[in-house]
Amino acid sequence: MTDYIAREKLMTTLTDHRNTPEIKVLTGVRRCGKSTLLHLYAQSLRQQGVPERNIYHRRFDSFDTPIGYTATNLYDDLRQAFDAAEPGPFTVLLDEIQDVPDWEQVVRRLHTRDDTDVYITGSNARLLSGELATYLTGRYVSIPVYPLSYDEYATHMEHKHSNISEEQLFAEYMMYGGMPGLYATGTGKPDRSRAGEVLDAVYESVVVKDVARRYGIRDLAMLEKLSRYLFATSGNLFSTNNVVNTLNSAGLKVTYTTVDNQIDALEKAFIVYGCEQSRIRGRQLLRPQRKYYPVDNGFRNLANGFNGADRGAQLEGIVYMELRRRGWSVSIGALPGGEIDFVARNGSDRQYIQVTLNMTEEHTRERELAPLRRLDDAFPRIVLTLDRFSEGVTQEGIRIINVMDWLRE
Repeated sequence: MTDYIAREKLMTTLTDHRNTPEIKVLTGVRRCGKSTLLHLYAQSLRQQGVPERNIYHRRFDSFDTPIGYTATNLYDDLRQAFDAAEPGPFTVLLDEIQDVPDWEQVVRRLHTRDDTDVYITGSNARLLSGELATYLTGRYVSIPVYPLSYDEYATHMEHKHSNISEEQLFAEYMMYGGMPGLYATGTGKPDRSRAGEVLDAVYESVVVKDVARRYGIRDLAMLEKLSRYLFATSGNLFSTNNVVNTLNSAGLKVTYTTVDNQIDALEKAFIVYGCEQSRIRGRQLLRPQRKYYPVDNGFRNLANGFNGADRGAQLEGIVYMELRRRGWSVSIGALPGGEIDFVARNGSDRQYIQVTLNMTEEHTRERELAPLRRLDDAFPRIVLTLDRFSEGVTQEGIRIINVMDWLRE
């Protein structure tokens, strides 16, 4: 029996967009919960009194969808649903819409229909890449859906296991990540074997279906080595030169352009995210480097055989994705002779964040605080750590916060 995981913030986002004129497009990596979210949203509409005949909810990769189903079939089915509806607003929920050829022609027409609230999802790079701007120019709003946040995961697990500690919860989340399929059945506590099966299936699906097929990449071995390299080394500054040299020395003949193009394709499939350096003071960097983070920390550990190595980089990746989840744009802060892990911006708001496992050693404490002390603006400065002994506020106003508490704010 499937155990749906509550995703209250995302449900609130959908509710806030209810009956707005834009087409709501739920984007995200495969199996991060988009279909479940639409299902739960349809349920909530019924509970609020929306007539069943005023909800058209269809998943196009299901067994019930005929082989060869086309945009014409969809248009005819919608016309019949509209004719049978009761007076009032009509909600259309189209899940995995990319499986319907020429779907955009129907969706564009839906946008012109009065009192019609439209939501679509898809897991194909054709839908998820920036081509939506071509299909639905000025007609849509993108709602990103990510794997479970730590708060969503922890709340779900606490309901199942009343005696589990916060430290145990976080250790398992850091190891296996937050892909919903890991926790939606049984005890909700995956082991390495189960986690490997689920994560590897998602990975293979994204790499083969959303990247290789869409972009005509024939060298799957090269694409797989590159993607797993990005996962395994996430949190390190990335140099295309070094990667090309490493792959060539391993017998794979690859060019700089190939590497850059394949990384771009992986980003468009939402399985990796790039975080670019930006100079906090003075001129912009002429050749900024990047760090790459997998959409979910479980993929990093999958690539490393779940050996738990480099926990500092794992923690950094969890914080990065949480900032993205909260709507911040994130860069790496470059200072002369130093670096700030993350500079997060949202409109005119900004915050500076350092991430470290612990600060009990004095040299570690100084290393983390020094770049923040050199800043002279009034934006918040934060250190996130697993070390509860160092929590508090420094004389300079730098807040030191336990990362588990921050993730549950």
